[in-house]
Amino acid sequence: MGIVLVVEDEVASRKQMAQALLRQEHTVLEAGDGEEAIKVIRENDVDVIVSDIRMPNVSGMDVLKAAKKHDPSIVVIMVTAYGDVQTAVEAMKDGAFDFLEKPISMMRLRELVNKGVEIRRGVLENRALKESLKGRFTFENIVARSRKMLEIFDVVRQVAPTKATVLLTGESGTGKELIANAIHYNSPRAGKPLVKVNCAALPETLLESELFGHEKGAFTGAYQTRIGRFESADGGTLFLDEIGAMSLALQVKLLRVLQESEFERVGGNKTIRVDVRLVAATNTDLQKAVSEGKFREDLYYRVNVVRIELPPLRERKEDIPFLVEHFLKKYSEENLKKVERVDSEAMAALLRYNFPGNVRELENIIESGVVLAKGNVITLDMLPPPLRVSERETGKLSIPVGVTMKEAERAVIEATLKHTGGNRTEAARILKLGRRTLFRKIKEYGVAVGRARKKSEDKGREKQNNS
Repeated sequence: MGIVLVVEDEVASRKQMAQALLRQEHTVLEAGDGEEAIKVIRENDVDVIVSDIRMPNVSGMDVLKAAKKHDPSIVVIMVTAYGDVQTAVEAMKDGAFDFLEKPISMMRLRELVNKGVEIRRGVLENRALKESLKGRFTFENIVARSRKMLEIFDVVRQVAPTKATVLLTGESGTGKELIANAIHYNSPRAGKPLVKVNCAALPETLLESELFGHEKGAFTGAYQTRIGRFESADGGTLFLDEIGAMSLALQVKLLRVLQESEFERVGGNKTIRVDVRLVAATNTDLQKAVSEGKFREDLYYRVNVVRIELPPLRERKEDIPFLVEHFLKKYSEENLKKVERVDSEAMAALLRYNFPGNVRELENIIESGVVLAKGNVITLDMLPPPLRVSERETGKLSIPVGVTMKEAERAVIEATLKHTGGNRTEAARILKLGRRTLFRKIKEYGVAVGRARKKSEDKGREKQNNS
């Protein structure tokens, strides 16, 4: 069934239409004028609007235009008085689905609304399918090559096609939302909504309304009925981030929805049934929270059906070069720049760093580096102060597992040249390579050598040849 907004300034007529549609098990929202209707449209995911054309101040035509601007897929049915059919025809040219003449046939009203809901749902499903195919969250879209992450991908592949509730744990910034996306878009629910709520971002009263919706007048400021996230996610997936921040009172209501698949809106008494798969995430220890009385034990076992723990970036440093490459490409495109790589000294600094902010912190560092880069390379001086410890100071070079021999050789040559201040003769001696071999590899790998140093070396060789 659909979410229908009835817009009519005559109270008796509006209530009659609402009751007729409620019998069809539609969720019915009401507005007494055009201005109120536009607010309801902006705050709710409305499928069908049934609106009188002639209303004071803001007309039905204004409601039609506002609805189509907000979401062209909303189905609008106009209601017109006898003798005003021409206006209704004009409304259809502007995007209205159909019109009803007064006195309204309730049978015809139900017929048009049912048809409108069917059309709207078909459009939304096609839109969701196209979006999921265009930007589908496959495992290839998640940048990771480490053994720990590949094992997580295997678990996600197993759990995605099921209805099982999933609990994602791990520090902030480890990519829990990306895994939630992968679970949804690799499941049979991929064509349905994926709705996300951050439980820590809202106070208890607002979070309850956000999750379950509220009826008009349920509390101060509740001027219209509002659809909650559980209703919006019907048929799809609800991602509750930071579930550990939810109050005990709200946990009771969440437990009921998970067990019974039903709830009531705040201030309402109508039971609403939904089919929603839950994926929850937390960066806190829920078992500890249970022992401290901050999280319900029964809810913990209900959400902890399949648990996936995401490792911090410091435990999978072999992913850093691949993440760096991904973020370089992303932010170079966004900023219309051509920053192609991070030099070996900067990469070594990144590999040494423990990243308390995890992948999110690495992403911010690379974005900043791309913005600050004057050429096509990010160097150590472009990194934040805590990372600016040079390879020369440590005397070490870190090469992650998974890089090719060619990449490793280039990193060694580049680091050695930095150590010698660009002196290729000295670098060749340290590397135990012939000078010509080193020069060839420098050219082959495109390793940058300081111009002043190169010029000095060239003069030195010329002087030796002349003598």
